[in-house]
Amino acid sequence: MSLRVAGSIATSALRTNEVSMAVASANVANAGTEGYTRKTAKATASDTAIGFTGVDVAGIGNTVDRYLLTSLVSAQSGLGLSRTVSDYLDRFQERLGATTSASSLGSVIDTLGETLATLATSPESGSAKAAAVDDLTAVAETLRSTSKAVQDLRGEADHAIADTVTRINGTLDTLKDLNDRIQTGKALGQDTSDLEDQRNTALKSLAGDIDIRYQTDANGMVRVSTSSGTSLLDSAVHRLSYTPAATVGAGTSFGPITIDGKDVTGTVSSGTLGGLIQVRDTDLPAQQARLDELALTLKDTLNGIHNQGTAVPPPNALTGSTGVAGSDALNGGGTLRVAVTAADGTAVELLDLDLSAYTTVQEAVDAIDAMESLSAHLDAQGRLVIQADDSANGVALGGDGTAGADGQGFSARFGLNDLLTGTGAADLRVSDAIAQDSGRLATGALSTAATLAAGGSALSAGEGSVAQALKTAFSGTQSFDTAGGLSGRTGTFSHYAGAIVQGAATAASRAATAYEDQDSYASGLESTMASQSGVNVNEETAAISALQSAYEAAAAVMKAVQEMFDTALNLVR
Repeated sequence: MSLRVAGSIATSALRTNEVSMAVASANVANAGTEGYTRKTAKATASDTAIGFTGVDVAGIGNTVDRYLLTSLVSAQSGLGLSRTVSDYLDRFQERLGATTSASSLGSVIDTLGETLATLATSPESGSAKAAAVDDLTAVAETLRSTSKAVQDLRGEADHAIADTVTRINGTLDTLKDLNDRIQTGKALGQDTSDLEDQRNTALKSLAGDIDIRYQTDANGMVRVSTSSGTSLLDSAVHRLSYTPAATVGAGTSFGPITIDGKDVTGTVSSGTLGGLIQVRDTDLPAQQARLDELALTLKDTLNGIHNQGTAVPPPNALTGSTGVAGSDALNGGGTLRVAVTAADGTAVELLDLDLSAYTTVQEAVDAIDAMESLSAHLDAQGRLVIQADDSANGVALGGDGTAGADGQGFSARFGLNDLLTGTGAADLRVSDAIAQDSGRLATGALSTAATLAAGGSALSAGEGSVAQALKTAFSGTQSFDTAGGLSGRTGTFSHYAGAIVQGAATAASRAATAYEDQDSYASGLESTMASQSGVNVNEETAAISALQSAYEAAAAVMKAVQEMFDTALNLVR
């Protein structure tokens, strides 16, 4: 072997060890950097062309298992979904409260039931009526506030969707920039492993927000699409677009999430974005549906009972809450008793109507209007108004008369003496007239005695049949339809309220368990990735020590070669 060849081999060894030490030192320096993977200098044999072999650095690469990386990226989508759903359902459960809380739905309903039981024993008591109205108001307020909590969370989720869309677009821009830099670097033969680490981190971040699929081209470019196949990144970024709703209520219609104008809302199934869509459009509306079922069953039941009775003394006018047209079919049956009474309950005028004799609403209204002491008409909103002509007198309805295809009582059909108003939990309220004057609470019923005539006692303050019926409504069972995934059932109002609270707690618990399981799975993959591709400082330090020894040995060879060159030169002088 010539001295020149020996020197070349030693030089290549020095250069290779120097690069390897630099790579190992960079590994140690970046051991705590998120997303950084261990780099290695790839040594390769170099032919001296005279039968001897040297060493050279073919390139610098990382040790990432691409199949493990794919699994890890995919796991981020499930983690983003489960974390988001768990967070929102847990927050709703906290706002709903525990079943044992004094302010819970079940508790305020129980309190109202106890107050109505007291009212049933003293139907003439003004304080008992006031307490009943106050407690009923508390129930309505609790339902409204709980409904508002649902809609507030939906509003938060809707705005979070817009924020997540913005974040996704930013991550796609980052990936596009990294793609361009990696492609350029590879074309120039440069080390791009650090850039690839950054891109892998960005892919995990993107997957945490939206479920994706990706592949890497031969030229180093990563192409990304949604799991349903809509392109997000190729040679260009395909941006998502979303405008949140200005306000959110139970009936709000949300705009679409689009990519290049295509609605993809229904195809996003995972990631933070998928979780936000799920809680906004499925999970929280289910809770709202349960609240609405309770509110409407409560309203229909109490209104049906209250419309059978009358306050003592009766109000001067009854105004319906339901708009109708005079030409609407009455579908009447039974007997309706209409009475005008003095403040002490003495009958001033009575009229018994056979409702089966009237075909339309207007015909029945005209028959009532024919009474001498009152007037009846449909106002501009189609509400039935019955008013005593003398402001000192009142109007009361009674009898077994029905109107409407569903067999409602006449008063209930038109909402003439409703106790509650509203279309659901969001706007359930005690009727204005009763909220402002608890004396308007009906506790008894108009006498249906066949012998009753003008001058007789039509009403008695101590008559408590309606108060008793209201009490029974809370102690007895009601029928509830399937709503929001809560199966149809029979039970008390309090039991159904408890089922709502328990259902929310169960949903939150299941979501928390799903999040814990997914977090454990993703953490396990991260640990495996770290063990395979992460930096072990002790190992890298040992490698640096070994490389230093090798470097020193190559340097010693170079020194010996140099000395031999010097000796040879001296011999020829």
